[in-house]
Amino acid sequence: MEYDVVVVGGGPSGATAAEHLAKGGRNVAMIDRDGRIKPCGGAVPPRLINDFEIPDSQIVARIQTARMISPTARRVDIPIENGYVGMVDREYFDDFLRERATKAGATRFTGTYKRVERDAEGVHVIFKEKGGEERRLTTKLIIGADGARSNVARGEVPGGSTIPYVIAYHEIIEAPAASNKYDPLRCDVIYDGKISPDFYGWVFPHGAHASVGMGTGIDGTDLKSATTQLRINAGLENCKTIRKEGAPIPLKPLDRWDNGRDVVLAGDAAGVVAPSSGEGIYYAMVGGEVAAKAVESCLVSSQASDLMLARKAFMKEHKTVFKVLGAMQDAYYKSDDRRERFVSLCHDIDVQRLTFEAYMNKKLVSSRPFAHLKIMFKNMAHLSGLVGPARWT
Repeated sequence: MEYDVVVVGGGPSGATAAEHLAKGGRNVAMIDRDGRIKPCGGAVPPRLINDFEIPDSQIVARIQTARMISPTARRVDIPIENGYVGMVDREYFDDFLRERATKAGATRFTGTYKRVERDAEGVHVIFKEKGGEERRLTTKLIIGADGARSNVARGEVPGGSTIPYVIAYHEIIEAPAASNKYDPLRCDVIYDGKISPDFYGWVFPHGAHASVGMGTGIDGTDLKSATTQLRINAGLENCKTIRKEGAPIPLKPLDRWDNGRDVVLAGDAAGVVAPSSGEGIYYAMVGGEVAAKAVESCLVSSQASDLMLARKAFMKEHKTVFKVLGAMQDAYYKSDDRRERFVSLCHDIDVQRLTFEAYMNKKLVSSRPFAHLKIMFKNMAHLSGLVGPARWT
């Protein structure tokens, strides 16, 4: 059998691409490794829930407040107005997406991608079945959605091995009862160099469970020890640990997502995780969708240049947000003094509202220019040291 498309990877990006193509009548194969659960806080905005028709059964918690915690343990609670942030458990959410792709008509294979081969008969994706032999799928086009250290990207796309990343590690624990330290309706984000020297730590409720973890791009950082300290600080050291997971998280989109021939990348493989926040699920699913649309265009036109449409479509909508978030990370994640100032800046009500409006809707809000101007001047004052961190309790 020759497939129209083989999707390598069955996470949110690959499963979304496979479902979209199968619904469009394409003959699609999806190859996914069995049993892997990506470490992830699991936050999804309302736009994802609406755009991708995620049922209530997949939302394990509805977050009403985000708490920002500074290096000196000062706290800013930011209420989430006009909605909530949904939380999903990747152990079940990813499999839900794969099952949905299969129901749409995609053929699912379980195994590990090895390589691409080309000969007179066509393009072939070689993978090794779990506990079995290597198999070969013949296809016209390939979507590489196999994660941050994508083997498809490294082997097939120029520059595919150059994505900067942090290593994320988390522990899924049994959630404790609500207390003055833990709120099942609140996400805690910890900006503290002792927990993460260049990123942040988190405590994200998942209903009966919680995700506690951190990320860093600095070699030599002991992620497990940092997470242990984070659990102690949050009063979670005695909660039962369900599982532990770690993986790289990319922080910058690749300059090129296709090989100009028969391969296009999507999701983490293309580097589409938001700087500063590390948010990836929404952008992964959008990446899978635009990759699928580019592949559809290529199949119709037989023009390999159409594969470039995936990156063009994604960056047209999200490039500005990624630039702003990247600048914020470069400015504020360098030292505990900067992190202290960042949390102080979050005390401003306009910062809170504009931040969450942008998060919920996935675009910068331009309807309040005076608020943007005020934030710009406050930002400059903090970075220049003209003002110190706010004195609050």
